[in-house]
Formats: sequence, structure tokens, C-alpha cells
Amino acid sequence: MLPNATLINHPANDGDSFHVEAAGKHLHVRLYFVDCPEISVMSKSDARRVSEQSRYFGLPSVVQTVHYGNEAKKFVSQTLSKPFTVYTSFASALGRSAKGRVYGFVKTADGDDLASLLVKHGLARTYGVGRQTPDGISRSEMTERLRDLETAAMLKRNGIWAESDPNLIAPLRAEQRREDQKLKELQNQIKKAGSKHQVFDLNKVSKEDLESILEIGPVIASRIISGRPFNNVDDLIKVKGIGKKKLKKIRGYFLIGKE
Repeated sequence: MLPNATLINHPANDGDSFHVEAAGKHLHVRLYFVDCPEISVMSKSDARRVSEQSRYFGLPSVVQTVHYGNEAKKFVSQTLSKPFTVYTSFASALGRSAKGRVYGFVKTADGDDLASLLVKHGLARTYGVGRQTPDGISRSEMTERLRDLETAAMLKRNGIWAESDPNLIAPLRAEQRREDQKLKELQNQIKKAGSKHQVFDLNKVSKEDLESILEIGPVIASRIISGRPFNNVDDLIKVKGIGKKKLKKIRGYFLIGKE
């Protein structure tokens, strides 16, 4: 538990991931259980993610999704204007971040769970990594509670749900599932082709797994992580120390998967 934490004004802050000062430490905290809309589309990776979020919320335009991503960012900035408490076991939440993020829970100055507030106000969905809460609520029970809050927010047309088209939710989510299935089929094809090694998502693979690859040592692994996110595997050529020959040897270990 890290009490009396303060929010740091940082360009990388968004609704579910932000920089804080806590117990003399600078932490980049990623909330458990929730996913807020993206705040911009700066890369192909961002575009894929915003597209997936738009389909989930039943929005015909990604512009609306990004708007509510920025609304979530503003909400967090206002809600955390007073000192708050961070609960973290420092589990890595690296994701697409080039530098270390840690998963955590945040309790506001008023004693509210920040993730729950975001879902309640229609500024996030129940999605992603979770664990038992600091109050002892199991991961499965917390997930169900957040889903209930999400259903209520949808019915009340709170936040992003005010823009949602009920007629689009089912077909858009079905479209996303088809794309996800295609990715799984691609992975299975790679395995059936006789691959004797594991295939990693380049934008999510851990430093430890990178170092397990014969051609990649600690230095190159760190450079790969610092260079993320990548739009495609061939972008590894931009990493110092990876030439054409090395890229040819290692590219089969990676793919760019669902963010």
C-alpha cells in the first residue's frame, strides 16, 4: 500500500494508465480489470486497438471512441486531484509501453475504487488482467461486479454508451470475433508448418522470453523492449544490433498479435 500518492502530469497518461508519485517513487500504474478508450491514433497498433474498442461499444466512428478516451483521461485527472492510495505488488504491465508499468489498484481520497468509477461513468469496459482486490474480493467476483456496473452504465446511457448504437453492438462484436479467429488460425498454421519453437507477440513478449532466443542477448532484448510498439516484425531491423542476417534468423519467433 502506497498512501498519499499524487498524479504526475505526463503526456503518456490516459484513463487506465498514468504516472504517479508514491512513497518517493515514480511509478507508471496500469489499472487492473478495466480498459479505457485510446486517447489518440498514432500508429497502426493504436488504430487496431481503437477499432476493436469501437466495435465493442457499438460505435460507427473511431472519432467518438477517441473523444471518450480523452474524457476518461480528464475524469482521472480530476478524480485524482487529491492524494490517493495505490495498491501494487509491482507485477509487470509492460504491454505496449517502452518502459516499465506496474499493475495496481487505486483508491481515491473519498475511498472509491477508481476502476469501478470509470466503468460506472461509462468511461471504461471490464477487460484485461485482474487479481484479488486489497479488500479481499476474489478476481472472479470483482469481474462480475464490474460487469454489473457496466450493464447499468449501458442502460443509463452514461459516458460512451450515450453514443452507442444498440443495433451495431452484435454485428460489430461478431466482426471482431472473426478477426480474432483468423489470428488464431494463423498461429495454428505456423505450428502445423513444423515450427519447433514458441511464437511470441513482439509487442508483449517479456525480456526473459526474448533472452531465451539463441540470437538475442540481454542488451538486444532491452533495445527491442525500448523500441516498442512495432507495426510489423520487419521493423526489428531498426533496432541497433539487428542486421539483415540476424533478422532472418529471429523473425520466425515473432508476430504482431491483438493488442
